[in-house]
Amino acid sequence: MGEVWRATDTKLGRDVAIKILPAAFASDPDRLSRFEREAQVLASLNHPNIAAIYGVEERALVMELVEGPTLAERIARGALPLDEALPVARQIAEALEYAHERGVVHRDLKPANIKVTPEGRVKILDFGLAKALASETGPGDPAASPTLTMKATAAGTILGTAAYMAPEQARGQNADRRADIWAFGVVLYEMLTGRQLFGAPTISDTLAAVLRTDVDVSAVPVEVRTVVERCLRKDVSRRWQASGDVRIALEEPPPAPPASQAPMRSSSLPWVLAAALAIALAATSVPLWLARRSPDGPLMRLNVNLGADSIAGNYRTVTISPDATRLVFLVRGADGRQQLATRLLSQSKATVLPGTGGATDPFFSPDGQSVGFFADGKLKTISVQGGAPATLAHAPSSRGGAWLSDGTIVAALALNGLYRVPAAGGEAQPLIRLPQTAEKSHRWPQVLPGGKAILLTSGVPGNFEDGALNVLDLGTGNLKTVVQSAYFGRYLPGGHLVYIRQGVLYGVRFDVDRLEVRGVPVPMLDDVGIDPQGGAAQFDFSETGALVYLTGGMQNRRLAWLDNAGGVQMLPIAPGPYYMPRVSPDGTQVAVWGAPAAPLDLWKYDWQRDRLSRLTFHSQIARDPVWTPDGKHIVYESPSYLGWVRADGAGGEQRLMNVDTLALPYSFSPDGRRLAYHQFSGKTDFDIWTVPIDLADPDHPKAGKPELFLGTPAGERYPAFSPDGRWMAYDSTETSVQEIYVRPFPSGSAKWQVSTGGGMFAEWSRDGRQLFFETTDGHIMVADCAAKGDSFEAGKPRLWSPKRIGSTFPYVNLSLHPDGKRFLVFPTVEGPGEAESGVNAVFVLNFFDELKRRIP
Repeated sequence: MGEVWRATDTKLGRDVAIKILPAAFASDPDRLSRFEREAQVLASLNHPNIAAIYGVEERALVMELVEGPTLAERIARGALPLDEALPVARQIAEALEYAHERGVVHRDLKPANIKVTPEGRVKILDFGLAKALASETGPGDPAASPTLTMKATAAGTILGTAAYMAPEQARGQNADRRADIWAFGVVLYEMLTGRQLFGAPTISDTLAAVLRTDVDVSAVPVEVRTVVERCLRKDVSRRWQASGDVRIALEEPPPAPPASQAPMRSSSLPWVLAAALAIALAATSVPLWLARRSPDGPLMRLNVNLGADSIAGNYRTVTISPDATRLVFLVRGADGRQQLATRLLSQSKATVLPGTGGATDPFFSPDGQSVGFFADGKLKTISVQGGAPATLAHAPSSRGGAWLSDGTIVAALALNGLYRVPAAGGEAQPLIRLPQTAEKSHRWPQVLPGGKAILLTSGVPGNFEDGALNVLDLGTGNLKTVVQSAYFGRYLPGGHLVYIRQGVLYGVRFDVDRLEVRGVPVPMLDDVGIDPQGGAAQFDFSETGALVYLTGGMQNRRLAWLDNAGGVQMLPIAPGPYYMPRVSPDGTQVAVWGAPAAPLDLWKYDWQRDRLSRLTFHSQIARDPVWTPDGKHIVYESPSYLGWVRADGAGGEQRLMNVDTLALPYSFSPDGRRLAYHQFSGKTDFDIWTVPIDLADPDHPKAGKPELFLGTPAGERYPAFSPDGRWMAYDSTETSVQEIYVRPFPSGSAKWQVSTGGGMFAEWSRDGRQLFFETTDGHIMVADCAAKGDSFEAGKPRLWSPKRIGSTFPYVNLSLHPDGKRFLVFPTVEGPGEAESGVNAVFVLNFFDELKRRIP
């Protein structure tokens, strides 16, 4: 909940505790205001057994400083004798009774939140803060369960919290005063026995024990055994209904039974043996019947923050190991680059995996000991224990991988094919190689049981709502469609297939032997983070039935102006799934790909008139808009060709030139008669080309013969003509890190490196004296430039603005205004599951059982 400091109130001359609240409150005025109202209610609690709240300052609570050990520290020394435990228990019950009568529920009662002063006075800490710090939730909302940070997942912190949650809390239901009574029963049990009631090595096991394990209170002294048992009834309607009743029961405990009991009569022994035999038979047959007929693992949700450094990936953010013991997820490294971190769920800290800078889309090996990922245009692997990563294959346009048990990896290394790569190193062998002119792409593979077939997503990039789930037979090479109008399919142990359709996660029975679905699909979740343009979704499963996912649905973005002081001015346009904003030459309009009504087409926004209008009407895709220098036309990329359209929307769309591989336009020469673009090469990566354009009839231009400007084994992208047409800026991976370079045009005979710590998306100032680019951590840099004859000189790049911008990598996410004083950007916003202090993930336990219940 924040940091706590000891402080002195100089006005009243007393020591106090200052609780500094999470930084997320500062950026959420509504939540902070609601918190202050809740804190005022809590401050009204005036009871000797409740630590007082003195006031609320900016993002801070001023609280009573309570001396003495916590009850958790006392229990760690051993069980409390009954005569010591009962006075403590009565004071806790009195405090609960007082607060409950005033409508305040603690929601996080545990020994660590209870202190005992040297005088024996009990003080309950953090009363009601669980609710005050939570976001607004509706009845039954899973978010009503405590949000637990990954930093706090060491045993005794998150496990400590989970171990005291009532069953209804563990299920994500709202918690009333009877949840406090349950937690009180757990605390009392531990006081009297000296051991945890629900002690388990992982969160999953702890919550499962809370929900499934029958509570055994035989270790509790018989004098208070009934009191504890009635606190710990899973059926909330049969639990103690008021803490006052618990207090009364503790004040008048029943007398102890006689020290010894009469021995059992020998004549009853046969009946006891018969009963034992019946129980043994039931123990073997009933579970089998339940497994066939009625799975009983209740669905449990837990919101978890992955840590302040965690960041959301465009396609995939977090993956869980097959045995559900480890996570691998994306973090922002010390150098600002995106990289991988891993942590065991039973441990408190994550470990950054060295050498994974630029990593995307991680996936586990079958044994959970290694991770595959993509970085710097390569497929790589690394041990979860660390060490140097291994580079396996060239992956210029990667879209997911899957690890087979035979030691090979199936991966979508490029948009035109699926490949099989030995994990120990070796040549990549094509499994599916589409013609370079093919509009479809195969991606996001998953290995089906037995390792003889691969489940994959197939469709046109930019529109996977019209895609399909296919199965590739590795033996025959046959491809079979199993679900239409779906993407990102995953087969789950137990015989189910889940996939995304129209933003909803569906489940359906799947016959893995016949490779076909059975029955009718059933919607399961509607808040999973998705990307229909890339055919990806933000979820992953373990083989044990644990689901981890990011919420948020489709990522909508705002367009905004950013100045060099970090000031942000939002455009008055509704958020949408926008990509690739490009400011017009006169600075009055922006062309953008994607809008809520038709995310596959180009749109134009005129901010002076606050008007959004559609420019293309495609069934496939139109993207990568580039304005002509006169601002009258826009060129764009579509599968198999480059298109041309008037900026005012008149005249219809024209086909400028056909292309046989993916080609993305980026800039025009100053006279508008030559277009620079980068095109995928199956032999290397992306190469830079230019094409002359005949503008005798500007509405019906004619493209000449394309000319290769730069083609190397590295990947060269985003060629930007200088304002005088003499220089070409671009980014390249020739040093394994994307950097900005400049070459003379048209010869390209020399080169100068401009960036030194990573760079992409070069843009020139209008006078050509400055070159802007974006770093890999989302900052805009600028370098002063000067040309002397055939020589070029660039000064040391400096930070242009202190504010980081939102990423849409690999798509362009910024555009310089002609005045050179501001950029049109996507401001840093919350992506799927992403919060100001890191990424929030949802853990769902027993999802397989839920599938069996809903899709028998």
